Amino acid sequence: QVHLVESGGGSVQFGGSLNLSCVAAVYLPGRNCMGWFRQAPGKEREGVAAIDKDGRPWYADAVKGRFAISRDDDTKTLYLQMNSLKPEDTAMYYCATSPGYLEYSSRLTDAPYTFWGQGTQVTVSS
Repeated sequence: QVHLVESGGGSVQFGGSLNLSCVAAVYLPGRNCMGWFRQAPGKEREGVAAIDKDGRPWYADAVKGRFAISRDDDTKTLYLQMNSLKPEDTAMYYCATSPGYLEYSSRLTDAPYTFWGQGTQVTVSS
């Protein structure tokens, strides 16, 4: 079982920045992908960004150029730097890790991710 804990959420104004962190309490599976997902009230959960073991990132179109995902496997920490935040970025943000390698086409879909954190709330006001 992998225990993931997110932090760094909060309330910011339009154009502000936040840096989310997610710490894994136990060893992460080899060649896994880690990702950030978000869910706004009344909407389905959506993939925001993912990163594989080699550090290659994937981004949803809605956040390209504004968000940056990174990981530090020595400290078992996943990060999401969010810049130029918009009200439509308001959501609960979750980190997740897969049990192993994921095909490129599935890295921003939530089904292959088996371990999830409890989430951290991000609220952006206009």
